[in-house]
Amino acid sequence: MKFENVLAEVNGFGRFQVRMIILLIISRMTLPFHFLLNNFIAAIPSHHCDISSLNDGDFFRNLSQAERLVVSIPIQEDGTPNSCRMFADPQYHLLLNSSNMTEITTVPCQNGWVYDDTTFKSTLATEWDLVCDKRRLNRAMATIFFMGVMLGAAVSGYLSDRFGRKRALLVSYVTTTLFGFASAFSYNLTMFVVMRFFTGLGISGIMIISFALCIEWVDIKHRTVVGILLSLDWTVFLILLPLVAYFLNDWRHLTAAVTTPLFLAMISWWWLPESARWLISNGKVNSAHFYLSKCAKVNSREQFMVDIKPENLSKVILVENENKKYSCVDLVKTPGMRRLALLTGVVWFGVACTYYGISLNIAGFGVNIYLTQFLYAAIEMPAKLLVVFFLVRIGRRLSQTAAIVLTGLCVFCNMFIPQEMRSCRTAVGALGKMFAEAAFTIVYLYTAELYPTVMRQNGLGYSSFMARIGVSVSPLISLLEEVWLPLPSTIFSLLAFAAGLTASFLPETQNMHLPETIEDVEQTRYFSLFHNPHCTSKHSQ
Repeated sequence: MKFENVLAEVNGFGRFQVRMIILLIISRMTLPFHFLLNNFIAAIPSHHCDISSLNDGDFFRNLSQAERLVVSIPIQEDGTPNSCRMFADPQYHLLLNSSNMTEITTVPCQNGWVYDDTTFKSTLATEWDLVCDKRRLNRAMATIFFMGVMLGAAVSGYLSDRFGRKRALLVSYVTTTLFGFASAFSYNLTMFVVMRFFTGLGISGIMIISFALCIEWVDIKHRTVVGILLSLDWTVFLILLPLVAYFLNDWRHLTAAVTTPLFLAMISWWWLPESARWLISNGKVNSAHFYLSKCAKVNSREQFMVDIKPENLSKVILVENENKKYSCVDLVKTPGMRRLALLTGVVWFGVACTYYGISLNIAGFGVNIYLTQFLYAAIEMPAKLLVVFFLVRIGRRLSQTAAIVLTGLCVFCNMFIPQEMRSCRTAVGALGKMFAEAAFTIVYLYTAELYPTVMRQNGLGYSSFMARIGVSVSPLISLLEEVWLPLPSTIFSLLAFAAGLTASFLPETQNMHLPETIEDVEQTRYFSLFHNPHCTSKHSQ
């Protein structure tokens, strides 16, 4: 009897699993909040130089605010006041002829800036004047966060495979909560940068550990649906993010608010189960028996576990060495694992880089930031629903390959649509974003099914690490439009095609038992759902 058979007997998708998913969603709601928080807390409102230093007498003080701006701030080509420069002295003649600005001396802002607070009460830019020469520093805030996510993927993957899913998840909860609130109360930019980095490090664990824990407790028949439905929480809470940001338009309040659900998550952690697969793979059969019995009781299948003794569970997963401690090094020790790591790494890099490349280059909808964020999030919903259908109909490998290739095709086609056809470019870009989201949704489920239980978190951690490298590289690729306008789109489409080709070399996992050990991967021992679920076939011996 295999573990999948045991899980089927205690009901692989009953009230026990539903309760676990609900408890995990409490923490997972913070994922889209923090990952896209920078769109709001780092927003740069319209601004101009503080002109109080030009107050040279009663005449200036008697001018209206609009007239003061005319004589103090040069006008840009689009008719708006210059954001970074001001006149060295008041130019009163501009009150009569505001178009005559030739050869008037301008200087950088001398006394800081005045910000428009109609949309945002406070942002990082307004708090620490991250505008003009410091504008790039403001943009770096997201990169620093994702660097933390990148490192956290490797760290949490190791901790989860070494000490268990549940304990590693608690570490992620505490780390994210501590540094999330520390970010909100940062008193200078340096402190904020450090706190934000460690917030990313902690939240990375929530992302990959919670997903793997769900997959390891669900039977084969429901694995696809649960994997996709679990990813729906990203889209749902991404849609809610602009609503929360609209009412909390101070960056400190917003940062604290999106971290608050983790307090409830830490309380609910006590009711989360440890992965029975991980426990058996690490020789902890008594604990595995406890959780499986609990699952059977909640799912009204107690009778089955009465006849199963803890020592019997050691036979449902062939443990290579129960004293062995696995690490990322084991990803490259054997030929099969090296091949798997190479292929999944390329796929994750290509999917992430292309996804964020599209997000940065889709033409805007011409509406305010809150509605834009809502529309971009809503676009992802059809992708999730389509993925469920295609994963069942055509399998993981073909779905993954098709989603990435179609993403690259949309990027490629957009290169040939004239700039003036804004609505058409936006529609094709949005379609590309939908396919990119579909690719991202599939790759989580697919990767969790490809790696063995003893290395699943290390595999997901490594894959997520490669994805964050793709995220970090994506903005740099976008800057290449200064060299040649179509160059970024060319690179993104080539990356998508390369990732799609790479995905086609991965093994199919639809209706297959999850691999438990490295030996399963080396011998390609994936067991079909269509084998007798109540006995072990001769082929699997």
